[in-house]
Amino acid sequence: MQSLAKEIERTALEDLHDAASPELRASLGIESRTIGSAFVSIASALPASAIVVNRALGLGHRAPESEDTIRQIVEAYRSAGVARYFVQVHPDARPRQIGDWLLERGLERVRGWQKFSRGRDPVPDPRTDLTIREIGTSHGAASAAILSDAFDMGDQARPWLARLPGRDRWHIFMTFDGDQPAGTGALFIDGEVAWTDFGATAPDFRRRGSQSALLRHRVQFALDRGCRQIFTCTGEAVPGDPQHSYSNILKAGFKEDYVRPNYAPPR
Repeated sequence: MQSLAKEIERTALEDLHDAASPELRASLGIESRTIGSAFVSIASALPASAIVVNRALGLGHRAPESEDTIRQIVEAYRSAGVARYFVQVHPDARPRQIGDWLLERGLERVRGWQKFSRGRDPVPDPRTDLTIREIGTSHGAASAAILSDAFDMGDQARPWLARLPGRDRWHIFMTFDGDQPAGTGALFIDGEVAWTDFGATAPDFRRRGSQSALLRHRVQFALDRGCRQIFTCTGEAVPGDPQHSYSNILKAGFKEDYVRPNYAPPR
C-alpha cells in the first residue's frame, strides 16, 4: 500500500515536468534529476515558497542511499540557486541515518506531510451551491491562476499549470458560480491508482463548500473509472492550525496512513 502511495505521487510529479514546454523549461528553470532513488524536482525561477515543485521525494525507497546521495541533492538545489526546497523522507527510507545526514548538511526538520488513502468505499455526495465540471484547455488559465496563488507558486507558474487540463492521466475539475470560476482540483489516474492534487479555492468563494465538494467529486470520478486505491496528502496536524483540508480529507472517507518528514534549508 505505502509503495503505491509513493509511486503514484512520484509519477504525477514526473508527468507535471513532462507537461512543460521547452520554452517554459528555459524560462522557469525547470529540470528534474534522479539522484540515488530520489526524484529531484527543480524550478529555479519560481519563488522560494514554491516547495510543492522544488522538492525531492523517493529518497531511500527503491534502494538504500549513501551520504554522497544527500550531498548531491543539496548541491543540485544550491547550484540551481533554489533557496527553499523540501527533501521528503518516508519513515521506512533506507538507511535510517538519512535524517541525520540531512541535518549534518545544514537542513532542518520542518512540518511534515500527512499521507492518506482510501479504497472503494462509497463517498458522500458533494454539498455545495456551486456547480462542478471537468474543464478543458479553455479554462486552463483560470485554474492555474487559482492554484498559483493558493500554493504560493507565483504568477510565473501559471503557464505551466495551465497545461494540465486535457493532458492524458490528468483530470482537472472546477467549481463555478454561474460562469465565474470558484475553485479547482486535480486528479491523476494511473491504471487502478489515483492521486488527488492541487486543490484550491479563490478567496471570494471560500466557505461555500468548494474544496470539500471538489474532493468528493474527484474521488467518485476515480471510483467510476475502476480505481481501487486513491491517495492524497496535506500538512500534518499541528496546534493552532484549523486543518480545514485535513478535515475534508477524512470526511471524504480517507484514512491516515503516515506522516512523511520534510527537511529544508533554514529560512
